[in-house]
Amino acid sequence: MKIKNLFWVLIFLTYSFILNAQDNKNYKVACIAFYNIENLFDTIDTKDVKDTEYTPVGSKKWNSEKYYNKLEKLSEVIALIGTDVTPDGPAILGVSEIENSIVLEDLVKTEKLKSHNYKIIHYDSPDKRGVDVALLYQPEYFKVTRSKSYTLKMEGDTNFFTRDQLLVSGIFDGEPMHFIVNHWPSRRGGEKKSRPKRNAAAVLCRSIVDSILQTDKNAKIIVMGDLNDDPTNPSVKEHLRTKGKVEELANDELYNPMYKLYKNGAGSLAYRDSWNMFDQIILSRAFIDENKSSYKFYKAKIFNKSFLLQKEGPYKGYPLRTHAGGVYLNGYSDHFPVYVYLVKEEE
Repeated sequence: MKIKNLFWVLIFLTYSFILNAQDNKNYKVACIAFYNIENLFDTIDTKDVKDTEYTPVGSKKWNSEKYYNKLEKLSEVIALIGTDVTPDGPAILGVSEIENSIVLEDLVKTEKLKSHNYKIIHYDSPDKRGVDVALLYQPEYFKVTRSKSYTLKMEGDTNFFTRDQLLVSGIFDGEPMHFIVNHWPSRRGGEKKSRPKRNAAAVLCRSIVDSILQTDKNAKIIVMGDLNDDPTNPSVKEHLRTKGKVEELANDELYNPMYKLYKNGAGSLAYRDSWNMFDQIILSRAFIDENKSSYKFYKAKIFNKSFLLQKEGPYKGYPLRTHAGGVYLNGYSDHFPVYVYLVKEEE
């Protein structure tokens, strides 16, 4: 067995028991992750973009030292995701709150990530702050065949601009797969008032899913992102059409493994002394149906290691973020990464 190889991982007795498999079977294991990395901006004031606060003269006093500190901290986190099972970490990583391709290129070149050889799929979106979503992937495991960016528009509101939704299709270790990366509109102005925007984002995302399923009803689709809603909110449950229990899943519905984590009190970000599960990874039914010769869903997790937690003060136990209340904390992000394991028997 090559320890370096992400997929050819021998699952010994413990993992074999968990997976209800025979002892000493070989499994291919893949880690798919998403991370809202909280305002990864460069230090340059970009024309027609509201990014002045992230410049040396802006309110955040954002300079090269702080920028490179953030890159190092983010790379530390990404390099560790999923490595308890998969030595190479995430084969696929969706990210949000990035300013441009330049910051991603700087990120993947950091000391802790450069050996992963991550490639980048990114499109500029119309968001007024200039933040976008993107997909990072290791080309050893995923070959991109198509990508497209979808713009969300609100009827009658010509001043509405938000992050695009990114579809990336390709061949993942021999299997066709599709990844849709999201960052839905925020709750600014209140959850109820802003709800129609997230419902509309869910409808757009669902239309992308349906367009794929029309071509292949057994397509393997992974929806990931910061949805700014929990698994129980109407945008996710009704408009995206997800279920949190496999036994209740209809053929064209999506399975949301984050539902159970959320119901058990876990979350990917904290606000006013409560946890939300805005960061989600959702799968099409093809990942659930029993087929040992192809990848299937195994487990969903939140990467919430202790070093990512604030250790003191009123926000003790919250994610240790870069800024809070205008104060520079030299942290990581206000969100925890989320990830899933996919497994299949080795032939």
